[in-house]
Amino acid sequence: MLENELLYSETFPMSDEALKNDFTVPLGKAKIEREGTDITLISYSIGMLTTLKAADQLAKEGISAEVINLRSIRPFDFETVKKSVMKTHHVVTIDNGWPFCCLGAEICMQLNESEAYDALDGPVYRVTGTDVPMPFSESLEAAAQPKPADVVKMAKRSLKK
Repeated sequence: MLENELLYSETFPMSDEALKNDFTVPLGKAKIEREGTDITLISYSIGMLTTLKAADQLAKEGISAEVINLRSIRPFDFETVKKSVMKTHHVVTIDNGWPFCCLGAEICMQLNESEAYDALDGPVYRVTGTDVPMPFSESLEAAAQPKPADVVKMAKRSLKK
């Protein structure tokens, strides 16, 4: 997975462990950024900013979202995803890419082809970028990206709320 250059200007809190000289992110191991019980939100890279903001908004509305940061997509940590889905029974994927052939589509298919399918209480939903070439204008670029409100809306749709 390539890094997203829009993250270059972002700052993040760092744990003491991450500040150690020998720290590495385990390749192929997703991280549960936030525990939850009602719905699983899955994202990676810059989509995590949107997803965590959406999870905060959902929490204010009494919806407990488990947030999974994939961190790598090949290898893909399907076991973490599957375990979360078996617990929450609802899924929304968040991907800044186009809807056609995006990672969310593959996650949907992986879930459909596994025993997690029987645990789902409804379809897997996707929130993606707009299906247009990425605009160069900063304001248009922002308009083409998923927003926390988009994730909240889709999570509520999944939960029928």
